[in-house]
Amino acid sequence: MRIGELIAFILYFTIVLGMGVYFFVRGRKDMGEKSFFLGGRKMSGLIAALSAGASDMSAWVLMGLPGSIYLAGMGQVWISVGLLIGTILSWFLVAPRLRRYSMLADDSITIPQYLTRRFKSSSSVLQVVCAVIFVVVYCVYGASSINACGTLLNTLFGLDPRAGMGIATAIIIAYVFLGGFNAVCWTDFFQGLLMLAALMITPIVAVAMLGASGAVAPGTIPEHYYNFLSSGKFDWKSVSDMLTGLGWGLGYFGMPHIIVRYISIKSEKEMKKSRWIGISWTTLILLMASVVAIVARKYLGDSMLDSKNLVFVEMARRVFPVFIGGVVISAIIAASMSTADSQLLAASSAFASDVYKTSIKKNASDKNVMWVGRIVVIVISLLAFGIAMLGSGNPPIVPAFSTIMSLVSAAWAAFGAAFGPVILLSLFWRRLNYKGAVTGIVTGFVVDILWMILFNFEYYGMNSVAYNTNLYEILPGFVAGMIAAIIASLLTEAPSKEVTDLFDKFKALESLEEEDLATDQNA
Repeated sequence: MRIGELIAFILYFTIVLGMGVYFFVRGRKDMGEKSFFLGGRKMSGLIAALSAGASDMSAWVLMGLPGSIYLAGMGQVWISVGLLIGTILSWFLVAPRLRRYSMLADDSITIPQYLTRRFKSSSSVLQVVCAVIFVVVYCVYGASSINACGTLLNTLFGLDPRAGMGIATAIIIAYVFLGGFNAVCWTDFFQGLLMLAALMITPIVAVAMLGASGAVAPGTIPEHYYNFLSSGKFDWKSVSDMLTGLGWGLGYFGMPHIIVRYISIKSEKEMKKSRWIGISWTTLILLMASVVAIVARKYLGDSMLDSKNLVFVEMARRVFPVFIGGVVISAIIAASMSTADSQLLAASSAFASDVYKTSIKKNASDKNVMWVGRIVVIVISLLAFGIAMLGSGNPPIVPAFSTIMSLVSAAWAAFGAAFGPVILLSLFWRRLNYKGAVTGIVTGFVVDILWMILFNFEYYGMNSVAYNTNLYEILPGFVAGMIAAIIASLLTEAPSKEVTDLFDKFKALESLEEEDLATDQNA
Protein backbone atom coordinates (compact mmCIF):
# COMPACT_ATOMS: atom_id res chain seq x y z
CA MET A 1 0.00 0.00 0.00
CA ARG A 2 1.25 3.47 -0.89
CA ILE A 3 0.50 5.88 1.95
CA GLY A 4 0.49 8.90 -0.38
CA GLU A 5 -2.23 7.35 -2.55
CA LEU A 6 -4.28 6.50 0.52
CA ILE A 7 -4.05 10.10 1.75
CA ALA A 8 -5.14 11.40 -1.68
CA PHE A 9 -8.17 9.10 -1.71
CA ILE A 10 -9.20 10.01 1.84
CA LEU A 11 -8.91 13.71 0.96
CA TYR A 12 -11.06 13.20 -2.13
CA PHE A 13 -13.78 11.30 -0.27
CA THR A 14 -13.80 13.94 2.47
CA ILE A 15 -14.42 16.68 -0.11
CA VAL A 16 -17.24 14.70 -1.75
CA LEU A 17 -19.02 14.04 1.55
CA GLY A 18 -18.45 17.65 2.58
CA MET A 19 -20.37 18.85 -0.47
CA GLY A 20 -23.32 16.69 0.45
CA VAL A 21 -23.36 18.03 4.02
CA TYR A 22 -22.96 21.62 2.78
CA PHE A 23 -25.95 21.47 0.44
CA PHE A 24 -28.03 19.67 3.08
CA VAL A 25 -27.40 22.42 5.64
CA ARG A 26 -27.76 25.19 3.07
CA GLY A 27 -31.07 24.00 1.65
CA ARG A 28 -32.77 22.14 4.49
CA LYS A 29 -35.23 24.97 5.17
CA ASP A 30 -36.56 25.32 1.62
CA MET A 31 -35.59 22.02 -0.03
CA GLY A 32 -38.67 20.58 -1.65
CA GLU A 33 -39.35 18.17 -4.48
CA LYS A 34 -38.28 20.52 -7.29
CA SER A 35 -35.16 21.65 -5.44
CA PHE A 36 -34.06 18.14 -4.43
CA PHE A 37 -34.61 16.54 -7.84
CA LEU A 38 -33.83 19.46 -10.21
CA GLY A 39 -31.98 22.13 -8.25
CA GLY A 40 -34.91 24.54 -8.71
CA ARG A 41 -34.02 24.99 -12.43
CA LYS A 42 -31.20 27.32 -11.39
CA MET A 43 -28.13 25.54 -12.79
CA SER A 44 -25.56 27.67 -14.59
CA GLY A 45 -24.37 26.65 -18.03
CA LEU A 46 -20.89 25.69 -16.81
CA ILE A 47 -22.10 23.49 -13.94
CA ALA A 48 -24.81 21.82 -16.03
CA ALA A 49 -22.44 21.09 -18.92
CA LEU A 50 -19.70 19.46 -16.86
CA SER A 51 -22.28 17.66 -14.72
CA ALA A 52 -23.92 16.21 -17.84
CA GLY A 53 -20.54 15.14 -19.18
CA ALA A 54 -19.27 13.65 -15.92
CA SER A 55 -22.53 11.78 -15.32
CA ASP A 56 -22.13 10.36 -18.83
CA MET A 57 -18.46 9.37 -18.80
CA SER A 58 -18.31 6.68 -16.14
CA ALA A 59 -15.25 4.58 -15.31
CA TRP A 60 -15.36 2.96 -18.75
CA VAL A 61 -13.75 6.07 -20.29
CA LEU A 62 -10.74 5.73 -17.98
CA MET A 63 -10.65 1.95 -17.76
CA GLY A 64 -12.73 0.17 -20.42
CA LEU A 65 -12.04 2.37 -23.46
CA PRO A 66 -8.26 2.81 -22.99
CA GLY A 67 -8.01 -0.90 -22.19
CA SER A 68 -9.81 -1.91 -25.38
CA ILE A 69 -7.69 0.34 -27.60
CA TYR A 70 -4.48 -0.70 -25.79
CA LEU A 71 -5.29 -4.34 -26.46
CA ALA A 72 -6.88 -4.30 -29.94
CA GLY A 73 -5.94 -0.98 -31.55
CA MET A 74 -7.65 1.88 -33.34
CA GLY A 75 -10.53 -0.24 -34.58
CA GLN A 76 -12.02 0.25 -31.11
CA VAL A 77 -12.27 4.06 -31.33
CA TRP A 78 -15.61 3.93 -33.15
CA ILE A 79 -17.35 4.07 -29.76
CA SER A 80 -15.67 7.44 -29.16
CA VAL A 81 -16.74 8.65 -32.61
CA GLY A 82 -20.32 7.54 -32.00
CA LEU A 83 -20.46 9.19 -28.59
CA LEU A 84 -19.03 12.44 -29.90
CA ILE A 85 -21.58 12.60 -32.74
CA GLY A 86 -24.35 11.69 -30.29
CA THR A 87 -23.46 14.34 -27.74
CA ILE A 88 -23.25 17.07 -30.42
CA LEU A 89 -26.65 16.14 -31.87
CA SER A 90 -28.18 15.89 -28.40
CA TRP A 91 -26.99 19.36 -27.35
CA PHE A 92 -28.33 20.91 -30.56
CA LEU A 93 -31.49 18.89 -31.23
CA VAL A 94 -32.71 17.88 -27.78
CA ALA A 95 -31.32 20.18 -25.07
CA PRO A 96 -32.95 23.56 -25.88
CA ARG A 97 -36.23 22.03 -27.07
CA LEU A 98 -36.62 19.71 -24.09
CA ARG A 99 -35.97 22.53 -21.65
CA ARG A 100 -38.64 24.76 -23.24
CA TYR A 101 -41.21 22.01 -23.70
CA SER A 102 -40.78 20.71 -20.13
CA MET A 103 -41.51 24.22 -18.83
CA LEU A 104 -44.61 24.52 -20.98
CA ALA A 105 -45.76 21.03 -19.95
CA ASP A 106 -46.73 22.20 -16.45
CA ASP A 107 -43.12 22.70 -15.36
CA SER A 108 -42.19 19.00 -15.55
CA ILE A 109 -39.14 18.03 -13.50
CA THR A 110 -38.61 14.41 -14.62
CA ILE A 111 -38.61 12.72 -18.02
CA PRO A 112 -41.67 10.49 -17.30
CA GLN A 113 -43.49 13.55 -15.97
CA TYR A 114 -42.66 15.51 -19.12
CA LEU A 115 -43.87 12.72 -21.41
CA THR A 116 -47.17 12.37 -19.53
CA ARG A 117 -47.90 16.09 -19.29
CA ARG A 118 -46.90 16.69 -22.89
CA PHE A 119 -49.94 14.58 -23.86
CA LYS A 120 -52.20 16.13 -21.19
CA SER A 121 -52.96 12.64 -19.94
CA SER A 122 -54.46 11.73 -16.58
CA SER A 123 -53.28 8.13 -16.97
CA SER A 124 -50.32 6.99 -14.90
CA VAL A 125 -49.44 4.07 -17.20
CA LEU A 126 -46.55 5.82 -18.92
CA GLN A 127 -45.07 7.06 -15.67
CA VAL A 128 -45.26 3.63 -14.07
CA VAL A 129 -43.70 1.95 -17.14
CA CYS A 130 -40.88 4.52 -17.13
CA ALA A 131 -40.29 4.15 -13.40
CA VAL A 132 -40.04 0.35 -13.66
CA ILE A 133 -37.51 0.61 -16.51
CA PHE A 134 -35.58 3.26 -14.57
CA VAL A 135 -35.26 1.14 -11.45
CA VAL A 136 -34.29 -2.05 -13.32
CA VAL A 137 -31.74 -0.43 -15.64
CA TYR A 138 -30.24 1.90 -13.05
CA CYS A 139 -29.56 -1.06 -10.78
CA VAL A 140 -27.45 -2.55 -13.58
CA TYR A 141 -25.86 0.80 -14.43
CA GLY A 142 -25.07 1.56 -10.80
CA ALA A 143 -23.50 -1.88 -10.43
CA SER A 144 -20.91 -0.97 -13.08
CA SER A 145 -19.74 2.02 -11.04
CA ILE A 146 -19.64 0.03 -7.82
CA ASN A 147 -17.75 -2.75 -9.61
CA ALA A 148 -15.16 -0.24 -10.85
CA CYS A 149 -14.62 1.15 -7.36
CA GLY A 150 -14.14 -2.32 -5.90
CA THR A 151 -11.63 -3.27 -8.61
CA LEU A 152 -9.65 -0.08 -8.16
CA LEU A 153 -9.48 -0.22 -4.36
CA ASN A 154 -8.38 -3.84 -4.56
CA THR A 155 -5.63 -3.01 -7.08
CA LEU A 156 -4.28 -0.02 -5.18
CA PHE A 157 -4.65 -1.00 -1.55
CA GLY A 158 -5.16 -4.76 -1.57
CA LEU A 159 -8.63 -4.26 -0.13
CA ASP A 160 -11.09 -7.07 -0.73
CA PRO A 161 -13.12 -6.04 -3.84
CA ARG A 162 -16.40 -6.64 -2.02
CA ALA A 163 -15.33 -4.42 0.85
CA GLY A 164 -14.33 -1.74 -1.66
CA MET A 165 -17.75 -1.99 -3.30
CA GLY A 166 -19.39 -1.57 0.10
CA ILE A 167 -17.36 1.54 0.94
CA ALA A 168 -18.13 3.16 -2.43
CA THR A 169 -21.85 2.38 -2.10
CA ALA A 170 -22.01 3.93 1.36
CA ILE A 171 -20.29 7.14 0.27
CA ILE A 172 -22.49 7.57 -2.82
CA ILE A 173 -25.64 7.05 -0.74
CA ALA A 174 -24.46 9.54 1.85
CA TYR A 175 -23.98 12.60 -0.33
CA VAL A 176 -26.92 11.96 -2.69
CA PHE A 177 -29.16 11.33 0.35
CA LEU A 178 -28.11 14.62 1.92
CA GLY A 179 -27.69 17.10 -0.88
CA GLY A 180 -29.89 15.99 -3.78
CA PHE A 181 -29.49 17.49 -7.25
CA ASN A 182 -27.30 20.40 -6.15
CA ALA A 183 -24.80 18.14 -4.40
CA VAL A 184 -24.76 15.79 -7.39
CA CYS A 185 -24.19 18.59 -9.93
CA TRP A 186 -21.48 20.34 -7.96
CA THR A 187 -19.59 17.13 -7.23
CA ASP A 188 -19.95 16.19 -10.90
CA PHE A 189 -18.52 19.60 -11.83
CA PHE A 190 -15.33 19.07 -9.83
CA GLN A 191 -15.13 15.44 -10.86
CA GLY A 192 -15.38 16.49 -14.51
CA LEU A 193 -12.45 18.88 -14.08
CA LEU A 194 -10.42 16.18 -12.33
CA MET A 195 -11.13 13.61 -15.07
CA LEU A 196 -10.09 16.02 -17.81
CA ALA A 197 -6.90 17.08 -16.02
CA ALA A 198 -5.92 13.47 -15.39
CA LEU A 199 -6.39 12.43 -19.02
CA MET A 200 -4.59 15.53 -20.33
CA ILE A 201 -1.54 15.37 -18.08
CA THR A 202 -0.75 11.65 -17.80
CA PRO A 203 0.08 10.83 -21.47
CA ILE A 204 2.04 14.08 -21.88
CA VAL A 205 4.30 13.22 -18.94
CA ALA A 206 4.65 9.61 -20.19
CA VAL A 207 5.70 10.78 -23.67
CA ALA A 208 8.22 13.19 -22.14
CA MET A 209 9.71 10.35 -20.09
CA LEU A 210 9.88 8.11 -23.17
CA GLY A 211 11.64 10.86 -25.08
CA ALA A 212 14.12 11.44 -22.27
CA SER A 213 15.01 7.76 -21.90
CA GLY A 214 14.81 6.85 -25.58
CA ALA A 215 13.56 3.42 -24.54
CA VAL A 216 10.30 1.74 -25.52
CA ALA A 217 8.85 -1.02 -23.34
CA PRO A 218 9.23 -4.49 -24.86
CA GLY A 219 6.21 -5.80 -26.69
CA THR A 220 4.72 -6.64 -30.04
CA ILE A 221 2.27 -4.32 -31.78
CA PRO A 222 -0.56 -6.48 -33.18
CA GLU A 223 -1.23 -6.56 -36.90
CA HIS A 224 -3.66 -3.83 -38.04
CA TYR A 225 -3.21 -2.09 -34.66
CA TYR A 226 -3.30 1.38 -36.22
CA ASN A 227 -6.06 0.50 -38.72
CA PHE A 228 -9.54 1.90 -38.09
CA LEU A 229 -10.94 -1.30 -39.63
CA SER A 230 -10.69 -3.73 -36.74
CA SER A 231 -9.99 -6.76 -38.91
CA GLY A 232 -7.76 -4.83 -41.31
CA LYS A 233 -10.25 -5.20 -44.16
CA PHE A 234 -13.75 -4.19 -45.06
CA ASP A 235 -15.66 -7.25 -43.83
CA TRP A 236 -18.63 -7.81 -41.50
CA LYS A 237 -16.41 -7.73 -38.41
CA SER A 238 -15.14 -4.25 -39.30
CA VAL A 239 -18.56 -3.02 -40.42
CA SER A 240 -20.33 -4.35 -37.32
CA ASP A 241 -17.71 -2.77 -35.05
CA MET A 242 -18.24 0.56 -36.82
CA LEU A 243 -22.04 0.30 -36.59
CA THR A 244 -21.82 -0.75 -32.95
CA GLY A 245 -19.54 2.17 -32.10
CA LEU A 246 -21.69 4.69 -33.93
CA GLY A 247 -24.78 3.14 -32.32
CA TRP A 248 -23.53 4.23 -28.90
CA GLY A 249 -24.33 7.79 -29.95
CA LEU A 250 -28.06 6.98 -30.08
CA GLY A 251 -28.03 6.53 -26.33
CA TYR A 252 -27.75 10.25 -25.69
CA PHE A 253 -31.30 10.92 -26.90
CA GLY A 254 -32.79 8.73 -24.18
CA MET A 255 -30.40 8.82 -21.23
CA PRO A 256 -32.53 10.22 -18.37
CA HIS A 257 -29.71 11.19 -16.00
CA ILE A 258 -28.05 13.19 -18.80
CA ILE A 259 -30.99 14.91 -20.48
CA VAL A 260 -32.48 15.95 -17.13
CA ARG A 261 -29.47 18.32 -16.90
CA TYR A 262 -30.87 20.16 -19.91
CA ILE A 263 -34.11 20.78 -18.03
CA SER A 264 -32.25 22.20 -15.01
CA ILE A 265 -30.43 25.01 -16.90
CA LYS A 266 -31.73 28.38 -15.79
CA SER A 267 -31.89 30.37 -19.05
CA GLU A 268 -31.56 30.30 -22.83
CA LYS A 269 -28.31 32.25 -22.57
CA GLU A 270 -26.89 29.68 -20.18
CA MET A 271 -28.10 26.89 -22.49
CA LYS A 272 -25.98 28.22 -25.36
CA LYS A 273 -22.95 28.50 -23.09
CA SER A 274 -23.56 25.03 -21.69
CA ARG A 275 -23.80 23.50 -25.17
CA TRP A 276 -20.32 24.56 -26.25
CA ILE A 277 -18.71 23.76 -22.91
CA GLY A 278 -20.31 20.31 -22.89
CA ILE A 279 -19.28 19.48 -26.46
CA SER A 280 -15.72 20.73 -25.90
CA TRP A 281 -15.32 18.76 -22.67
CA THR A 282 -16.61 15.54 -24.23
CA THR A 283 -14.37 15.97 -27.29
CA LEU A 284 -11.27 16.36 -25.14
CA ILE A 285 -12.19 13.47 -22.84
CA LEU A 286 -12.76 11.01 -25.70
CA LEU A 287 -9.69 12.16 -27.61
CA MET A 288 -7.37 11.93 -24.62
CA ALA A 289 -8.72 8.53 -23.55
CA SER A 290 -7.63 7.24 -26.96
CA VAL A 291 -4.26 8.98 -26.67
CA VAL A 292 -3.72 7.39 -23.25
CA ALA A 293 -4.21 3.94 -24.78
CA ILE A 294 -1.78 4.52 -27.67
CA VAL A 295 0.89 6.00 -25.39
CA ALA A 296 0.39 3.16 -22.90
CA ARG A 297 1.12 0.61 -25.61
CA LYS A 298 4.54 2.21 -26.09
CA TYR A 299 5.19 3.00 -22.42
CA LEU A 300 3.97 -0.26 -20.87
CA GLY A 301 4.52 -2.66 -23.77
CA ASP A 302 2.77 -6.02 -23.32
CA SER A 303 2.92 -5.93 -19.52
CA MET A 304 -0.79 -5.10 -19.08
CA LEU A 305 -2.36 -7.49 -21.58
CA ASP A 306 -3.95 -9.48 -18.75
CA SER A 307 -5.03 -6.32 -16.89
CA LYS A 308 -5.95 -4.07 -19.79
CA ASN A 309 -8.56 -2.09 -17.82
CA LEU A 310 -5.83 -0.83 -15.50
CA VAL A 311 -3.46 0.69 -18.10
CA PHE A 312 -4.34 4.24 -17.09
CA VAL A 313 -3.88 3.41 -13.40
CA GLU A 314 -0.50 1.77 -14.00
CA MET A 315 0.78 4.58 -16.19
CA ALA A 316 -0.27 7.24 -13.67
CA ARG A 317 1.45 5.35 -10.85
CA ARG A 318 4.69 5.16 -12.84
CA VAL A 319 4.94 8.73 -14.10
CA PHE A 320 3.86 10.71 -11.01
CA PRO A 321 5.04 11.00 -7.41
CA VAL A 322 2.91 8.89 -5.07
CA PHE A 323 0.56 11.60 -3.79
CA ILE A 324 0.03 13.24 -7.19
CA GLY A 325 -0.51 9.82 -8.72
CA GLY A 326 -3.15 9.17 -6.09
CA VAL A 327 -4.94 12.40 -7.00
CA VAL A 328 -4.82 11.52 -10.70
CA ILE A 329 -6.13 8.02 -10.08
CA SER A 330 -8.94 9.52 -8.03
CA ALA A 331 -10.30 10.59 -11.40
CA ILE A 332 -11.47 7.00 -11.89
CA ILE A 333 -13.37 7.05 -8.63
CA ALA A 334 -14.70 10.43 -9.77
CA ALA A 335 -15.89 8.93 -13.04
CA SER A 336 -17.62 6.06 -11.28
CA MET A 337 -19.32 8.16 -8.66
CA SER A 338 -20.33 10.99 -10.96
CA THR A 339 -22.34 8.50 -12.99
CA ALA A 340 -23.72 6.53 -10.06
CA ASP A 341 -24.98 9.61 -8.18
CA SER A 342 -26.85 10.91 -11.24
CA GLN A 343 -28.42 7.52 -11.88
CA LEU A 344 -29.59 7.16 -8.31
CA LEU A 345 -31.19 10.58 -8.32
CA ALA A 346 -32.94 10.01 -11.67
CA ALA A 347 -34.32 6.66 -10.53
CA SER A 348 -35.48 7.97 -7.15
CA SER A 349 -37.15 11.00 -8.73
CA ALA A 350 -38.96 8.76 -11.22
CA PHE A 351 -40.42 6.61 -8.45
CA ALA A 352 -41.13 9.35 -5.92
CA SER A 353 -42.59 11.97 -8.30
CA ASP A 354 -44.03 9.72 -10.98
CA VAL A 355 -45.34 6.70 -9.07
CA TYR A 356 -45.67 7.52 -5.38
CA LYS A 357 -47.19 10.97 -5.88
CA THR A 358 -49.45 9.99 -8.80
CA SER A 359 -50.61 6.50 -7.83
CA ILE A 360 -49.90 5.84 -4.14
CA LYS A 361 -50.37 9.11 -2.26
CA LYS A 362 -51.70 11.82 -4.55
CA ASN A 363 -51.84 14.50 -1.85
CA ALA A 364 -48.26 13.91 -0.70
CA SER A 365 -46.35 17.03 0.32
CA ASP A 366 -43.06 18.04 -1.27
CA LYS A 367 -41.25 17.05 1.91
CA ASN A 368 -42.91 13.64 1.91
CA VAL A 369 -41.98 13.04 -1.75
CA MET A 370 -38.40 14.12 -1.08
CA TRP A 371 -38.03 11.60 1.76
CA VAL A 372 -39.54 8.82 -0.35
CA GLY A 373 -36.91 9.68 -2.98
CA ARG A 374 -34.17 9.37 -0.39
CA ILE A 375 -35.41 5.96 0.70
CA VAL A 376 -35.47 4.83 -2.95
CA VAL A 377 -31.84 5.97 -3.26
CA ILE A 378 -30.91 3.53 -0.51
CA VAL A 379 -32.94 0.66 -1.97
CA ILE A 380 -31.56 1.01 -5.51
CA SER A 381 -28.01 1.38 -4.19
CA LEU A 382 -28.32 -1.86 -2.27
CA LEU A 383 -29.77 -3.66 -5.31
CA ALA A 384 -26.91 -2.32 -7.48
CA PHE A 385 -24.45 -3.48 -4.83
CA GLY A 386 -26.04 -6.94 -4.97
CA ILE A 387 -25.65 -7.11 -8.76
CA ALA A 388 -22.02 -6.02 -8.47
CA MET A 389 -21.46 -8.76 -5.88
CA LEU A 390 -22.87 -11.37 -8.27
CA GLY A 391 -20.20 -10.34 -10.77
CA SER A 392 -17.38 -10.55 -8.23
CA GLY A 393 -15.34 -13.54 -7.23
CA ASN A 394 -13.18 -15.95 -9.21
CA PRO A 395 -15.04 -17.32 -11.00
CA PRO A 396 -17.92 -14.82 -10.76
CA ILE A 397 -21.37 -16.11 -9.89
CA VAL A 398 -22.83 -14.39 -12.96
CA PRO A 399 -20.14 -13.85 -15.64
CA ALA A 400 -22.26 -11.27 -17.50
CA PHE A 401 -22.03 -9.00 -14.44
CA SER A 402 -18.27 -9.34 -14.02
CA THR A 403 -16.95 -6.57 -16.29
CA ILE A 404 -17.53 -2.84 -16.22
CA MET A 405 -18.01 -2.65 -19.96
CA SER A 406 -20.66 -5.37 -20.13
CA LEU A 407 -22.76 -3.70 -17.43
CA VAL A 408 -22.44 -0.23 -18.95
CA SER A 409 -23.19 -1.53 -22.46
CA ALA A 410 -26.36 -3.29 -21.33
CA ALA A 411 -27.71 -0.29 -19.41
CA TRP A 412 -26.79 2.30 -22.04
CA ALA A 413 -28.50 0.31 -24.80
CA ALA A 414 -31.65 -0.30 -22.77
CA PHE A 415 -32.16 3.40 -22.04
CA GLY A 416 -31.27 4.55 -25.54
CA ALA A 417 -33.60 2.07 -27.23
CA ALA A 418 -36.51 2.66 -24.82
CA PHE A 419 -36.54 6.46 -24.52
CA GLY A 420 -34.46 7.84 -27.39
CA PRO A 421 -37.04 7.43 -30.19
CA VAL A 422 -39.94 8.77 -28.10
CA ILE A 423 -37.99 11.80 -26.83
CA LEU A 424 -37.07 12.75 -30.40
CA LEU A 425 -40.60 12.21 -31.71
CA SER A 426 -42.11 14.18 -28.82
CA LEU A 427 -40.01 17.21 -29.79
CA PHE A 428 -40.41 17.04 -33.56
CA TRP A 429 -43.63 15.18 -34.47
CA ARG A 430 -47.02 16.77 -33.84
CA ARG A 431 -48.97 13.53 -34.51
CA LEU A 432 -47.32 11.47 -31.74
CA ASN A 433 -49.91 10.47 -29.16
CA TYR A 434 -49.87 8.95 -25.67
CA LYS A 435 -50.45 5.37 -26.86
CA GLY A 436 -47.70 5.72 -29.43
CA ALA A 437 -45.27 6.92 -26.74
CA VAL A 438 -46.06 4.00 -24.42
CA THR A 439 -45.83 1.50 -27.29
CA GLY A 440 -42.50 2.93 -28.48
CA ILE A 441 -40.93 2.81 -25.01
CA VAL A 442 -42.03 -0.76 -24.29
CA THR A 443 -41.11 -2.05 -27.77
CA GLY A 444 -37.67 -0.44 -27.80
CA PHE A 445 -36.89 -1.83 -24.35
CA VAL A 446 -38.15 -5.36 -25.07
CA VAL A 447 -36.43 -5.66 -28.47
CA ASP A 448 -33.18 -4.40 -26.95
CA ILE A 449 -33.27 -6.99 -24.15
CA LEU A 450 -34.27 -9.85 -26.46
CA TRP A 451 -31.52 -8.98 -28.96
CA MET A 452 -28.96 -8.91 -26.15
CA ILE A 453 -30.06 -12.32 -24.82
CA LEU A 454 -30.58 -14.08 -28.15
CA PHE A 455 -27.88 -12.58 -30.37
CA ASN A 456 -25.14 -11.03 -28.24
CA PHE A 457 -24.18 -13.78 -25.80
CA GLU A 458 -20.50 -13.62 -26.71
CA TYR A 459 -20.39 -9.86 -26.19
CA TYR A 460 -21.60 -10.24 -22.61
CA GLY A 461 -19.41 -13.18 -21.68
CA MET A 462 -22.13 -15.83 -21.75
CA ASN A 463 -21.62 -19.38 -22.91
CA SER A 464 -23.73 -19.79 -26.05
CA VAL A 465 -22.51 -17.95 -29.16
CA ALA A 466 -24.53 -19.84 -31.74
CA TYR A 467 -26.43 -16.75 -32.81
CA ASN A 468 -23.90 -14.01 -32.04
CA THR A 469 -24.29 -11.10 -34.50
CA ASN A 470 -21.54 -8.81 -33.15
CA LEU A 471 -24.09 -5.98 -33.50
CA TYR A 472 -24.89 -3.77 -30.50
CA GLU A 473 -28.52 -4.25 -29.41
CA ILE A 474 -29.25 -0.52 -29.20
CA LEU A 475 -29.47 -0.40 -33.01
CA PRO A 476 -32.36 -2.87 -33.53
CA GLY A 477 -33.98 -1.67 -30.29
CA PHE A 478 -33.90 1.99 -31.33
CA VAL A 479 -35.24 1.27 -34.81
CA ALA A 480 -38.02 -0.98 -33.46
CA GLY A 481 -39.02 1.61 -30.85
CA MET A 482 -39.19 4.37 -33.46
CA ILE A 483 -41.29 2.30 -35.89
CA ALA A 484 -43.61 1.07 -33.13
CA ALA A 485 -44.27 4.59 -31.82
CA ILE A 486 -45.07 5.90 -35.31
CA ILE A 487 -47.35 2.99 -36.29
CA ALA A 488 -49.22 2.98 -32.95
CA SER A 489 -49.79 6.74 -33.19
CA LEU A 490 -51.11 6.50 -36.74
CA LEU A 491 -53.41 3.56 -35.97
CA THR A 492 -54.99 5.18 -32.92
CA GLU A 493 -56.86 8.43 -32.42
CA ALA A 494 -55.07 11.69 -33.15
CA PRO A 495 -53.89 13.84 -30.22
CA SER A 496 -56.52 16.17 -28.78
CA LYS A 497 -56.68 19.83 -29.75
CA GLU A 498 -55.27 20.71 -26.34
CA VAL A 499 -52.19 18.59 -27.04
CA THR A 500 -51.64 19.90 -30.57
CA ASP A 501 -52.16 23.49 -29.38
CA LEU A 502 -49.43 22.95 -26.80
CA PHE A 503 -47.13 21.58 -29.51
CA ASP A 504 -47.90 24.56 -31.77
CA LYS A 505 -47.17 26.94 -28.91
CA PHE A 506 -43.87 25.16 -28.27
CA LYS A 507 -42.88 25.46 -31.94
CA ALA A 508 -43.80 29.14 -32.02
CA LEU A 509 -41.65 29.83 -28.97
CA GLU A 510 -38.56 28.30 -30.59
CA SER A 511 -37.84 31.55 -32.37
CA LEU A 512 -38.39 33.80 -29.34
CA GLU A 513 -35.73 35.20 -27.05
CA GLU A 514 -35.60 34.19 -23.38
CA GLU A 515 -37.46 37.34 -22.29
CA ASP A 516 -40.28 36.63 -24.72
CA LEU A 517 -40.51 33.05 -23.50
CA ALA A 518 -40.81 34.16 -19.88
CA THR A 519 -43.45 36.76 -20.78
CA ASP A 520 -45.45 34.23 -22.78
CA GLN A 521 -45.38 31.70 -19.93
CA ASN A 522 -46.45 34.25 -17.34
CA ALA A 523 -49.34 35.26 -19.60
